[in-house]
Amino acid sequence: MVQQVLINDDDYYVPDANQLVTEDDTPVDNFASEKQQRLLVGSLYSTLQQQTFLAAANVGIYHTDGQPAIVPDIFLSLDVQVPQNWWEKQNRCYMVWRFGKPPEVVIEIVSNKEGDELGKKLEIYEHMRASYYIVYDPNQQLGEKVLRVYELRGRRYFETLENWLEQVGLGVTLWEGKFEDRQDTWLRWCYQDGNVLSTGDERAEQERQRAEQAEQRTQLLADRLRAMGVDPDTL
Repeated sequence: MVQQVLINDDDYYVPDANQLVTEDDTPVDNFASEKQQRLLVGSLYSTLQQQTFLAAANVGIYHTDGQPAIVPDIFLSLDVQVPQNWWEKQNRCYMVWRFGKPPEVVIEIVSNKEGDELGKKLEIYEHMRASYYIVYDPNQQLGEKVLRVYELRGRRYFETLENWLEQVGLGVTLWEGKFEDRQDTWLRWCYQDGNVLSTGDERAEQERQRAEQAEQRTQLLADRLRAMGVDPDTL
């Protein structure tokens, strides 16, 4: 059992962060999972710039005193931010008792059959009371389903065919396309109409195309004016 410390006069205790493992410095992942994680986290930060949230990949979540952290591939927690001094021990990972709530969404990307995503991990996230648990299984290691979405109803997870996460205001979808010069099927966040959240590169390309189209319209108008004997530079 981790030692507890008194933090206020209301006899409210939290585990001592100095005794918790906030990082083990031994990350091991594959190219596909790492790129998929970056796509999911990056598109949130590039698109939802006016919202307050915290999204991260491979960051530990401490959910219960005396239990080790669980490290989802991705998590999303709304209405919270990383503390200003993120190098302090108690601020280095997601401690539910400090943020006051569990993340709304946790995502696991299945690479092999060793992760127990449909067993022990599901039970932990259910106990933690994450609103949604998403299992993305691109190589169908766990069965025929590539994407499984679980929604917390009461105290239990129920698998749903609905990919729209009502409590979050976002959905998830499988998208065929190119990300960082890699053509593949990707798991992406989407709006209710199915349009995906853009990455920073996609937003930049969209802006470039809009600017180019505006320049073409301006040039077309100038050519028409000249054809009518009007010098557009004098207008």
